[in-house]
Amino acid sequence: MIQHVLAIGIGLWLDRLIGDPPDWPHPVRWIGSLINRLKKRLNVPQYAFRNGFIMLFIVLVIVASAAISVVAIAYSVHPVIGILAEALLIASGLSQKSLKQAAEDVYQPLVQGDMALARHKLSWIVGRDTEMLGESEITRGVVETVSENTSDGITAPMFWALLFGAPGLWVYKAVNTCDSMVGYKNKEFHAFGFASAKFDDVLNYVPSRITGLMIVLFTRNDSGMPLKRRLSIWLRDAKKHPSPNSGWLEAATAVQLGIELGGVNSYGGIQSIRAKMGEPLFRLEATHIKSAVKQMNIAVISFFALMALGGILFEIT
Repeated sequence: MIQHVLAIGIGLWLDRLIGDPPDWPHPVRWIGSLINRLKKRLNVPQYAFRNGFIMLFIVLVIVASAAISVVAIAYSVHPVIGILAEALLIASGLSQKSLKQAAEDVYQPLVQGDMALARHKLSWIVGRDTEMLGESEITRGVVETVSENTSDGITAPMFWALLFGAPGLWVYKAVNTCDSMVGYKNKEFHAFGFASAKFDDVLNYVPSRITGLMIVLFTRNDSGMPLKRRLSIWLRDAKKHPSPNSGWLEAATAVQLGIELGGVNSYGGIQSIRAKMGEPLFRLEATHIKSAVKQMNIAVISFFALMALGGILFEIT
């Protein structure tokens, strides 16, 4: 467990320092290519539901086998080599720097008044229509994305790395990638993506709730409300989100910043109404993007500190 904590700490530092250089090879791209090949062969209407489970199983076996092999070989050479190998694998599975950069890419043109570029950059990180959005709705899109992906992209991978090392992280990333590619409730993937979507929900259940709690307990309270009131609103609003996990992050962010998230989104010209979360004490504006990024950083550090403490207590008991 201590080795996992050390590897996660190094990996988190490397991710913050280097991130994911676009010209470097990345395991997620390899996993994505594997998923693409499998879904072309297996997503046939009459067997789509069953084959969705088969695809997920194949992907997980291949990814787990590869990660376990790399880690086992590294530790067989020397424990330090093993920790460093795990750290590199963990760093490549985290997205703190890339998430911060994605938010910054929207923030800069937004504060400079270049709405067209801000909308275009936002379209890279959200699925909703962005062509007609104003400042508050652009900000909402970024804040919701940063909030949700604090768990999906950073703390949930760290959680599974603590329990099972780098292989645990990459099994989680494989499931998450499957969900992002086939876990849609549309005609093409409704049956085939069922297994990926549900398994992703299961793996995110615990880390999303812990991360949401870290946000409420340790990030800056701009709302001015006492902790008991903020916890009450968080618990009230978290379950309103259509995702069983995302609401725990977005509700926490909303209550801490004193803003309201959710509302009307448009997807391909079709409106989707999301329940509103938080209390609208302040109007959403570009500065809230910076606040959401700071919140993410504090939540991640708090989450790691909690894991490190848990790992140490596990070792000494």
